[in-house]
Amino acid sequence: MNKQSEKMSFNATWSMAVGGMVGGGIFSVLGVIVNTAGQWAWLSFIIAGLIALISAHSYSQLSIKYHESGGAFTFLNEINHKGIAGSLSWVLILGYVLTVSVYAFTFGHYVAHVFGWGSWFPRVLAFSIIAILTLVNLRGVGDASRVEIITVWGKLFVLLGLSVFGIIQWNPEQLTAGIEAKPWYSAIIGAATIFMAYEGFQLLSYDYDDIKEPDKTLPKATISAVIAVIFIYVLVAIGATMLVGADTLIQQEEVALSIAGKQALGMAGLILVTIAAAFSTGSAINATLFSTGRLMESVAKKKDLPHLLAKENQSNIPYYAILTIAGLAAILATIGSLGALVDAASLIFLITFGTVNVIAYLQKVKYRFICLIGAVGCLIAILLSSYQQFQDRPIPLLVILTLILLAIVGRPYLLRKMAD
Repeated sequence: MNKQSEKMSFNATWSMAVGGMVGGGIFSVLGVIVNTAGQWAWLSFIIAGLIALISAHSYSQLSIKYHESGGAFTFLNEINHKGIAGSLSWVLILGYVLTVSVYAFTFGHYVAHVFGWGSWFPRVLAFSIIAILTLVNLRGVGDASRVEIITVWGKLFVLLGLSVFGIIQWNPEQLTAGIEAKPWYSAIIGAATIFMAYEGFQLLSYDYDDIKEPDKTLPKATISAVIAVIFIYVLVAIGATMLVGADTLIQQEEVALSIAGKQALGMAGLILVTIAAAFSTGSAINATLFSTGRLMESVAKKKDLPHLLAKENQSNIPYYAILTIAGLAAILATIGSLGALVDAASLIFLITFGTVNVIAYLQKVKYRFICLIGAVGCLIAILLSSYQQFQDRPIPLLVILTLILLAIVGRPYLLRKMAD
């Protein structure tokens, strides 16, 4: 078999992008967004999706321009902004740590909900799934693209089926059941706070060398994947609300789709959604651990992280990097709240995607004016997200801003101290 035939086809690439986004996105954020935007939750997904769509264009065009893997870190190095690249890589790694913690938190709550055990059990499950998948990664076992295709279509079938079942029972009053109606601009604030639901497509920029005819496949697969996910999220937001009402989704935000599944098909629906959530979040944790481990290894080789993080084991896996990510994520999943983790991760990715949109505009990629719109959209979303977090959760916001400031301002000093 030649090397070209081993590379990812359009179908595999598209499935990887969709799987990366849906992997934990909708299972994690549905209750959070209904709480913020109320009856406008569906519009929040569209607004955030449009920013993600523009960002996907910027990522794919820059990957084509430089013909190499690496994402934002590589793009900044290519335009000789190595200091900014190093700082952004720290911020981005923090974002992936938060993402893994959200996925693990979601996994723990969905699985524990079926058993109905104490409040401690979801945290134990969250810690356990990170530990198990860390061991899997250290052994060098990754998800095959063929398996990803099957699992992606499986969870899409469950989500679309649930959505259609809910929409058939159309009742607009369910959109505001048990809650006060929200003003239309709540959709904009909501979009800013759940942006991590679209995190995942950019992982393809790390896989440029593994994609068949990447200059053709990458933009088509990435753009079409984001459009498909927008469509899915809107349907799920409306369908699930029709099934159980807005108040139930808010009260049970950690397991919102399980409640909707049970309402639709009884215990069978609950089990079906739980299985889909478990496989989705588990797959997303596994893929994110692997990709972020490789990113940390690459950054460490550029001397922007301690060289220890570039060390590989006998399976050629950067084991210190993966253990670091897993350890931090496990702590956050054990002590954090869903809303705080989602807000923090969304803020991180808005900063990263905004930076990539600016680079794409300055590098005069195809349709560069769209990239400028994306950059402005990210900036507005960052301000709105920060304001909303300041109102609702000021301490977690202060912590995340301190860490970002440390990555930007304190990074050179810390690297010098570690070198000594």
